[in-house]
Parts: sequence; structure tokens; C-alpha cells
Amino acid sequence: MYTQKVIEHFQKPHNLGKMKNPSAVGEVGNPVCGDLMRIYLKVKKNKNGDSIIDDIKFETLGCVAAIATSSMITELAKGKTFSEAMKIKFSDVEKSLGSLPPVKKHCADLAVRALRAAIENYKKKDA
Repeated sequence: MYTQKVIEHFQKPHNLGKMKNPSAVGEVGNPVCGDLMRIYLKVKKNKNGDSIIDDIKFETLGCVAAIATSSMITELAKGKTFSEAMKIKFSDVEKSLGSLPPVKKHCADLAVRALRAAIENYKKKDA
């Protein structure tokens, strides 16, 4: 049912936990399945003045796929500029995990939406 990569990210999630003094937080949920994802960002500016995701952590209440996709989105986004991170699609998350069962593809979308919510949260504070 799940790829080995999904199982690995579920059993040993990368960047798991609450972040102290984050630059931004994004939270999304799915009322149908009950999954809840929270993404924390530490942001710095590069020499061009672009916002960079310097550090990223997550807290997720949900199924195997929800935890694995949250873990993977942190891996894909870390070190990226906001413009690069905003280009990450749910299909990128799924592909990076090998695949997801059709009924779990929404978890990859939820992870992308949580990342985007955190970026938008930062932009509101920075404006």
C-alpha cells in the first residue's frame, strides 16, 4: 500500500516538532479526514534580499500519509527562496515519496497548502 520512502518518513519524520520563535506559521486542516498540519518557518534574507527558508519544522495530527507528506515538504522547501518554494506542487511531494494511494493524494496537497500558508503568514508580517 505504501512505498518504503513513505514508511521511512512516517517512522522517522524529518524536521518534526514545534519551533521556538518561528518567523512564520502556517496551519491547514481537512475536516473530511481530520488531518491537521502546522508548518513553522525561520526566514532569512539572501544577498539579493530574497526571503529564504532557513529552517522548517512541522507538527501533524493525521495518518501515515499526512505525516510522511509533511516530512517530505520540509525536505523539499528547506533552503529554497519563497518563489522556489511556492512552485512546489503536490505531485512533487508525491513523486519524492515514490507514490501515494489514490485516497491519500490529498495529504500531499494539504502539505503544500500548509507551506504556502506559512509563507503567506510571513509576507503579511513583513509587509
